[in-house]
Amino acid sequence: MYKTILLAAICVVCSSGHAASWSNTSLHLNKGDFKNPFTGQKSTTTIASLQHASGYDYGDNFFFIDYINDATDDGYQDKDFYGEWYSTFSLSKISGNDMSYGAIADIGLTAGFNAAGDSKVLKYLPGVKVNWQAPGFSFLSTLVTAYVDDNDGVERGGAPSETNSWMLDIAWGYPFSIGAQKFNVTGHIEYIAARENEFGEDVKAWVLAQPIITWDLGNAMSMKENTLLIGLEWQYWHNKLGTDTKESVPQLHIEWTF
Repeated sequence: MYKTILLAAICVVCSSGHAASWSNTSLHLNKGDFKNPFTGQKSTTTIASLQHASGYDYGDNFFFIDYINDATDDGYQDKDFYGEWYSTFSLSKISGNDMSYGAIADIGLTAGFNAAGDSKVLKYLPGVKVNWQAPGFSFLSTLVTAYVDDNDGVERGGAPSETNSWMLDIAWGYPFSIGAQKFNVTGHIEYIAARENEFGEDVKAWVLAQPIITWDLGNAMSMKENTLLIGLEWQYWHNKLGTDTKESVPQLHIEWTF
């Protein structure tokens, strides 16, 4: 089911790409040391991500697919996939009326899902997205959604099913220059409210922050701007995956835009 849904998302995005007013597809590579909050085991994790964002006549699309390779100290390797997809329908574009007001640039209705491979996790995220007008930012948005569970559950070999919840996500991009060198600070912070799993156990509310600072190496090498970026991603997770685990991990970040 997971692979089918991801394939469908890619097909939807690619088909809308023919009428896209803008489009960006990139490959991200991250590497850092992480801890499994359920086993306590530490691993060096490499994550290769395909990320796509585009705008079209009625709104915008965004998705990413992570290929995750965990290597533990004893030589064991675990490989998995995780993906998220969101499609937002702009109320300004659909209605033909300017929805901007004060600092608000636009309001949209979002449909999304999160899916994981081995754990057979599937969440649906319908909600509302607000794009903000903020000086210096290439984008700044807030997204409030429901967090609707459709997990397969333990009986079918997956992670425990959960009660429904809600999510708040803030995403941003802030480019800046120092002399002739170009930099960018991007990332997001998400809050997902508490819920219960199928065994009646508490799944704690969590905060996940993933700020990234990059240097435009490609531009320094006379390549096209924003083609090859290198920098640092910092992942801070309070109550990782609903547990008591707190994690703060720096990662090497490399980004190549096609």
